[in-house]
Amino acid sequence: MASRRYSTKYPGVFYREVQRLGGPGTEKVYYIIYKKDGVVYEEKVGRQYVDDMTPARAAGIRAERIEGRRLSRKEIRERLEKQRRLEASKWTIDRLWLEYKKQNRHLKGLFIDENRYKNYLKETFGSKEPHLISPLEIDQFKSRLIKRGLADATARNVMELLRRLINFAKKRNLCRVPSYLGELPRVSNEKTEDLTPAQLAKLWEVLDNDPNRTAANMMKFVLLTGMRRGELFRLKWSDIDFDHGFIFIRDPKGGRDQKIPLNRAAEEVLMSQGNDSEYVFPGRNGKQRVDINKQVNRIKRAAGLPENFRPLHGLRHVFASMLASSGQVDMYTLQKLLTHKSPMMTQRYAHMRDEALKKASELVEDLIATDTELGGLIGRDLSKVM
Repeated sequence: MASRRYSTKYPGVFYREVQRLGGPGTEKVYYIIYKKDGVVYEEKVGRQYVDDMTPARAAGIRAERIEGRRLSRKEIRERLEKQRRLEASKWTIDRLWLEYKKQNRHLKGLFIDENRYKNYLKETFGSKEPHLISPLEIDQFKSRLIKRGLADATARNVMELLRRLINFAKKRNLCRVPSYLGELPRVSNEKTEDLTPAQLAKLWEVLDNDPNRTAANMMKFVLLTGMRRGELFRLKWSDIDFDHGFIFIRDPKGGRDQKIPLNRAAEEVLMSQGNDSEYVFPGRNGKQRVDINKQVNRIKRAAGLPENFRPLHGLRHVFASMLASSGQVDMYTLQKLLTHKSPMMTQRYAHMRDEALKKASELVEDLIATDTELGGLIGRDLSKVM
């Protein structure tokens, strides 16, 4: 049953006595009654102590309600709810990222993209709608990435992820998107990692004696096959064709399954790696490996390799560099061995092949010198005897 209503000297203002909040005794709760657009409203406006409400303040609120200068609590709640629904319906970069993950949960590299998003994109763009991101903001963001000392490739990958999310929204017509997506940082693909013969010999010695056979065998296997880190992690015994001498690479970086030759030295590494797991280089409990950085970096330090040398990807470069500099492997063959999708990716090693060919061409002088009829002509103008 409702408590008794008490009138005040102010028209349309009354109160009820209720139990006081946060203290003993009772307190007054003030209400107002007013008519607007032919409708009579009764509204609670506040408590005597908690809200410091008085009859005069209540009367002032009533006047503002009638004149439309103050919203009612119900109107405020409705406006806030409408605003909340509006905010929830906006396609911010944060929301696009969540939707992108949901639709691409099996995408390779999603874990790395997650780190790129959290570490670099979220703070700057997470709460923004794509169409509100200005060209200046994009260019300034790229500049900040570079000033933070990020490698060109890392900065490019972060910018590419932002571009990918915006294109994701555009293709699905989720929201308006900016026309300018920024220029991706340039990355030089000419940089390769190589080892001197002495460094390679020392590394092989360390690998032969390292107690962690899986880490050592993985490094040997990269050096002998040129396989990528992720491909090693996913490699299963069922992917090895010992009878015909091939390795099947499932779901490689290029997209389509590939096969590469299994040479004798690589086969010997596999024989020493035997295990009960379905994976050749398993992780814990025989499951697919997700990391081996700590182990291979320890081996790198033990072998005295340069600090910036990447133990697995660097050895893939060494594999390619050795073949290219031998002068016995053409670029097309090297592309297939490295499972490069485009020949442009293999061109970083072309200068090594050119050097080998140049050295080979210089052998002509020695070959001519061994000919008894022409030996005495070396150093003279051969054009005069032609």
